[in-house]
Amino acid sequence: MSNATVVVVTSGKGGVGKTTSAAALATALAKQGYQVCAIDFDVGLRNLDLIMGAERRVVFDLVNVVRGEASIKQALVRDKRLDNLYLLPASQTRDKDALTDEGVANVINELRMYFDWIICDSPAGIERGATLAMRYADEAIIVSNPEVSSVRDCDRIIGLLDAKTVVAERGERMPKHLLITRFDTDRARLGDMLSVDDVVDILSVPLIGVVPESKDVLKASNVGMPVTMADEDCPPSRAYSEAVQRLLGEDLPVTIPSEKRGFFGKLFKGRAA
Repeated sequence: MSNATVVVVTSGKGGVGKTTSAAALATALAKQGYQVCAIDFDVGLRNLDLIMGAERRVVFDLVNVVRGEASIKQALVRDKRLDNLYLLPASQTRDKDALTDEGVANVINELRMYFDWIICDSPAGIERGATLAMRYADEAIIVSNPEVSSVRDCDRIIGLLDAKTVVAERGERMPKHLLITRFDTDRARLGDMLSVDDVVDILSVPLIGVVPESKDVLKASNVGMPVTMADEDCPPSRAYSEAVQRLLGEDLPVTIPSEKRGFFGKLFKGRAA
């Protein structure tokens, strides 16, 4: 088995940008030269294939593999632009009960043999699909909007990561990283949303990146392209690319878009929990 790192991209609340973030992070890792697989765990509501521009090439899916109806190699969809980036799509026609603990474990273990990074796009909520997406992860990226309800839901997810994962059952602590999405500096200044410091203080998870509210993300999604592939120079793309550098262990000051670099003076220390 290889030294692949399995990362779950998770959040209790829907609509915060998990799938967008999973696609952007997987693409940014692939652009660094790593062998990367993104898995869509949102059975019944798959969207990762749309954002990655692969929806017309999906033949088999995660449920087919878990049930032994197809092999992993049959189900994997290779990106047309990056030949080291792959997608394992979710099923649109089954429900989350189609996934089994043993089946997911077998899929993850087999993928570890082929890839350096496995990015698991978790469905919203705290039910079976979400717990299976995080169960075999080595690390977690917790995605939160700067609003109270989103932060509160993330706090629930942190509890699950510390209780319902194989890492936790071994008595170890899973490394967690906080990714704040849809941040608007002006609204935060006016008090219409939480500040970056507020979110970090409430969740007590190391900050890996701040992604600004931007139409660039929607534009990229509409043409079936992760934002880190569509426009390397736009602020969201830079934020995701820097987050990947921190995930890889670099100490970079977190850039708050439209503020001077290192405005909050926060440093992400390697891959700490």
